[in-house]
Amino acid sequence: MVPRYTRPEMGEIWSDENKYRNWLRVEVLACEAMHRLKQIPAADLKRIQTRATFSVERIAEIEAEVDHDVIAFLTNVAEHVGPSARFIHKGLTSSDVLDTALALQMVQAADLLIKDVKQLRKTIAAKARKYKMTPMIGRSHGIHAEPITFGLKLALMYDEFGRALDRLERAREIVRVGQLSGAVGTHAHLDPSVETYVCRKLKLQPAALSTQVLQRDRHAEYVTILAQVASSVDRWAQEFRHLQRTEVRETEEFFGKGQKGSSAMPHKKNPIIGERLCGMARLIRGYAITALENVPLWHERDISHSSAERVILPDATIALDYMLVKLDRLVKTLRVLPKQMQANLDLTHGLIHSQQVLLLLTEKGVSRETGYRLVQRNAMQAWDQGTDFRALLEADAELMKHVSSAELDAVFDLATHFRHVDRAFKQVGL
Repeated sequence: MVPRYTRPEMGEIWSDENKYRNWLRVEVLACEAMHRLKQIPAADLKRIQTRATFSVERIAEIEAEVDHDVIAFLTNVAEHVGPSARFIHKGLTSSDVLDTALALQMVQAADLLIKDVKQLRKTIAAKARKYKMTPMIGRSHGIHAEPITFGLKLALMYDEFGRALDRLERAREIVRVGQLSGAVGTHAHLDPSVETYVCRKLKLQPAALSTQVLQRDRHAEYVTILAQVASSVDRWAQEFRHLQRTEVRETEEFFGKGQKGSSAMPHKKNPIIGERLCGMARLIRGYAITALENVPLWHERDISHSSAERVILPDATIALDYMLVKLDRLVKTLRVLPKQMQANLDLTHGLIHSQQVLLLLTEKGVSRETGYRLVQRNAMQAWDQGTDFRALLEADAELMKHVSSAELDAVFDLATHFRHVDRAFKQVGL
């Protein structure tokens, strides 16, 4: 179960109440369409429209006896409608109702996830602009590389969740499909116009062709996209976890006044939200595997997918909703430590400017191989002995015959690395 989930909107989408409400919408709209074909008298349609309702508790009672959820639902609706209920579900099979209603739930869930990502991007954007020119070390292989800004790191995050937004919008369209085509998809007992009418009213696209069910490649793609978005959450939660490590300590998760970090060690402030998000991403990636395994079904239909979907679709969307909300809060309240970022920039005694020195030498006509050797030998000494890199360079007569101290001043200026930050921000829409 998702821990301490406090947002009711996503849970409501997957409630029995909403599920049966959607089932009823499909059934009543199908009756309207059949009335238009003169298959249901007006008086009976009126009774269906005005009396059709359900009780979640009563459906559960009936299902305990008949062991079939759709039959239990139809029986309960008939108890309210009376004799006119004989027209409800005419020519339909269970999956016509289940799959079309499920599409509504998946679209509703996608809408909420899209809203979450839009809010998260607003939060990231504000933080990125605030720290646009705050210098910090960039890392490759976990090792100090060259300077970047914290704002640039967050601009990258903003851009990644722009792609997440695109993916979720695409996922919404992938599953925005309904079908009412009968037992094997031939419309043998239900005119195709009924399917068209119901889907149009529900703002779904009618499937071009279906069997008894909608093909599960759609659902697999939907869940796979959820897993991709969850992996982006994982990527950034892990980034902030690393930046909170004691040896790094450039950012920290918010730590409340009464919060405790460890039952044994009172000094501890742990990145618990980031760790939680990384763990939950593993769940959703697992659900994606299950969704892919649901694609192959026997012939026109079996129900091996059904039991799995009753778990993975609510759980994956609820979990991702939770993750996006938590990540938004993490970024919004993140403590940023510019002084420690500067201290880490200075940690390697100027080695972060080694490429700039190499490029300067090549501009002066030195071969790349020779220049690399001259810079590397000083860099390794600075690395191993903790000596100032700039001082070592100036003491190297072989190197200094090619460059001046003033030219080294320009090379060791952080501004060199930040000339295109404004451009990068514009590129991602910040």
